[in-house]
Amino acid sequence: MTICPLCLNKGSFSQMNGPDKRMYLCCDVCKLVFTTTSFLPTRKEEEKRYKQHNNGIEFPGYVKFLNQAIEPALPLLSKEMRGLDYGCGPTPTLSVLLEQQEIKCENYDPIFFPELPEGLFDFVFATECFEHFFLPAREMQKIKNLLKPGGILIIMTEKWTKPEVFSRWTYAKDQTHVTFYHADTFRYISVKYKFNTLESSNPRVIMMQKEEVEAAVSELITL
Repeated sequence: MTICPLCLNKGSFSQMNGPDKRMYLCCDVCKLVFTTTSFLPTRKEEEKRYKQHNNGIEFPGYVKFLNQAIEPALPLLSKEMRGLDYGCGPTPTLSVLLEQQEIKCENYDPIFFPELPEGLFDFVFATECFEHFFLPAREMQKIKNLLKPGGILIIMTEKWTKPEVFSRWTYAKDQTHVTFYHADTFRYISVKYKFNTLESSNPRVIMMQKEEVEAAVSELITL
């Protein structure tokens, strides 16, 4: 039985034509497009692919790329905050750029930095990793649990728009890209996981704020 890896829908999918020979399904509930499990890469294949990237503070192109996510988020961040780069890859760079702004940011990556730092965070960056998630429902819950009430989540990934565009979309050619998000998918995520969507001038960058449920409950108790 096929199950959507985000909303867990079990029976309402449309087949999508992609730019390669993999099979893609689009969930009719949350609009997530995903490859079937037979096309998921192995851990060794993932690691090999990620090590091929020219990532690091010494690569100006990569720094410019990451700044697409950092710049719209900076007005929301402060030196008193503690953050996490979720899916930092083999060469942490975003945390270095933030530390240049005197903003503390720690690193986590399931392959290269698998020990998750303890505690809650004021913000989490997830740049170019959502498309690698085999089970985005699990990853979203994990990220939500890492954030304080009112914490900021900054995601960077390309969104798919129309089936006819998806069929020739080069972003989907990367064999480690296995889940693809529509604008409606992020609307589903914000409702499901209780985040408020924040404005972003870059269509590739999605910013959300975790609802301050705990604070609201605390106020009611005080009253």
